[in-house]
Amino acid sequence: MTNNMHNLTRTTDDVVIVGGGLAGLFCALKLAPRPVTLISAAPLGQGASSAWAQGGIAAAVAEGDSPEAHAADTVAVGGGLVDEAVALEIAREAGPRIHDLLAYGVPFDRDLEGKLAVGREAAHSARRIVHVRGDRAGAAIIAALIEAVRRTPSIRVLEGVAAEALLTEDGAVTGLQLRQSAAAAQPTVLASRTVVLATGGIGHLYAVTTNPAEAGGSGLAIAARAGAVIADPEFVQFHPTAIMVGRDPAPLATEALRGEGATLINGSGERFMTARHPLAELAPRDIVARGVFAEIAAGRGAFLDAREALGARFAERFPTVHASCIAAGIDPATQAIPIAPAAHYHMGGIAVDARGRSSIDGLWAGGEVSSTGAHGANRLASNSLLEAVVYAARIADDVAGCAIPSPARLPDVLVTPRAGTADAAAVKRLRAIMSSRVGVIRNRDGLAEAVRHFGALEREATSVALRNMATAALLVAAAAWTRRESRGAHFRSDHPADVASHAERTMTTLTAAREVADNLAERPLPRTAQPMIA
Repeated sequence: MTNNMHNLTRTTDDVVIVGGGLAGLFCALKLAPRPVTLISAAPLGQGASSAWAQGGIAAAVAEGDSPEAHAADTVAVGGGLVDEAVALEIAREAGPRIHDLLAYGVPFDRDLEGKLAVGREAAHSARRIVHVRGDRAGAAIIAALIEAVRRTPSIRVLEGVAAEALLTEDGAVTGLQLRQSAAAAQPTVLASRTVVLATGGIGHLYAVTTNPAEAGGSGLAIAARAGAVIADPEFVQFHPTAIMVGRDPAPLATEALRGEGATLINGSGERFMTARHPLAELAPRDIVARGVFAEIAAGRGAFLDAREALGARFAERFPTVHASCIAAGIDPATQAIPIAPAAHYHMGGIAVDARGRSSIDGLWAGGEVSSTGAHGANRLASNSLLEAVVYAARIADDVAGCAIPSPARLPDVLVTPRAGTADAAAVKRLRAIMSSRVGVIRNRDGLAEAVRHFGALEREATSVALRNMATAALLVAAAAWTRRESRGAHFRSDHPADVASHAERTMTTLTAAREVADNLAERPLPRTAQPMIA
C-alpha cells in the first residue's frame, strides 16, 4: 500500500527501510508479515541504480561451477582487501536467493532444457551471470519486486520522501528526520528504533556518473553524521566509456562495443590504449578508465570509434547506444563518440557485520550504501546485485529475531533547522572538484585541495542536502588522501604502486575525516595543482 507524509504516524513500531532499490524492496518482502514502512526519495523503481543494471546476478548455479570458484574470482579482482569468508558466504547463498527472486516473479532467462541460462562477464572464470532478456536484468528484477511489494499489505510505501538526518541517543537509533522531495516542504520526524538504510551509492557526487540523481551519498552521510563507522570510502569504481552528450546521468557505451573491435582514439585520431596495456582497449576496466582520463586531462579528448568495426551494423547490434547517440546528433556509424569515465559503483560504505548491523544499535545497512568486505578495492561484475539480495535477506532474518523495541521518544527539536534544497552552483562546484581531484587519477595536492573545500562546506552549508553531499565527499576525499598508495580502483599518480603494509581495509569516521581537513587547512596551499576537468 502507498501513503504520503500527511498520514504518517510519527512514532512507529514498524521496521523503517530507507531506499526503494533492490536491497530495500527485497528486505521489506523478506520481513513480511512484520509491518514495514518503506521510504523512497523517488517513485519506486525510478531512483535505483539496480533498476539500470544491464548485466545480471552472479550465481554459481551452472554444472561444473562452484561457490568456491566464484569466491576465488571475487578475491582475485579485489586488490588484496576482500574479506574471503564474506565472499565465500555470499557465493554460497546465491542459489537460495535466486530462487527467492523466481518466487517473487522475476523471469530469469532459461536454456532449452529449462535450466537457468548463464552468461559470462569480465574476470569470471565461468559462465555464471543469470540475466533477463539479455541486458534487462535490473529493470525486470525491480519491476517484479515492486509488484510484489504493492501486493503485500504489511508494507507501507512513502514515495517522494527523503531521509535527511538519522536521530540517535546514547549510541542507538531513535528515528529519522524526513522531508518531502518538494523543496519548500518542512521536515517531519519519524521515531523508530529499527532502521535499515538501503539508499544506494554516491555517483552524483561526481560531474559524470551513470547513477540516478538520488545516488548522492545521502545514506552514507546521515549514518556518518550519527557516528557510524565507515569502511573503504576511497574505493570508487569508474566505468571507462560514458557517452558525453550533455546528459546527466550519462548513458553508457557498453564494453561489448570494444569486444566487437571498436577502438579508443584521441582528438588527433590516435589510439592511446595500445601504449598502455598489452590488451589495449580490452584491458581491465580501471586501466582503460585511467587511459581515457589522462587523454582528457591533457586536453586531447577521448572518443570511441566504431566506424570500421561496426559501421552500418551499429544500429542493429547496439540499439540502446545508437539511440543515445542519434538523440544527441551523433551518428556512430560515421562519427566517433565522445566519451569520459563515469562514477559507477562505490565499494565503500557504512561498515556492517555479517548480519548487516552497523556500529550504531538499531541501524542496519544493505546494498551499495553498505560495505561488507565483499568487494575489497575493486568490484567483480554482477556481484553487487548478489550482495544486495544476500544481505537484505540476512538483515530481515536478524531484525525478525530481535524483540520489538519500545517506541522511541520524539526529539524536542529538529536536528537541522535548515533549508532543504542545495544551491545549484555549489553542487556543480562540488561535483567538478570530485571528478577532477578525487576521480580516476588522484594526487596529493589535488586531494588536499578537495579535502579543504569539502571540510569547509560540510561546516558552513546552509542546506541539509548540500551538507550531506559535502559530508559524503569529505569521507571519500579524506580516505583517498590518507591512503598513500595505489590499489584497485584507487590510483594515485604520486604513489603509483601498492604498498604491502597498506593491504588492509580503511575503517574511519566523520570525526577522523574532519581531523584530516582541519590539519590540511592549517597548511599553505601548493603552488601547483592538477588541471580541473569539469
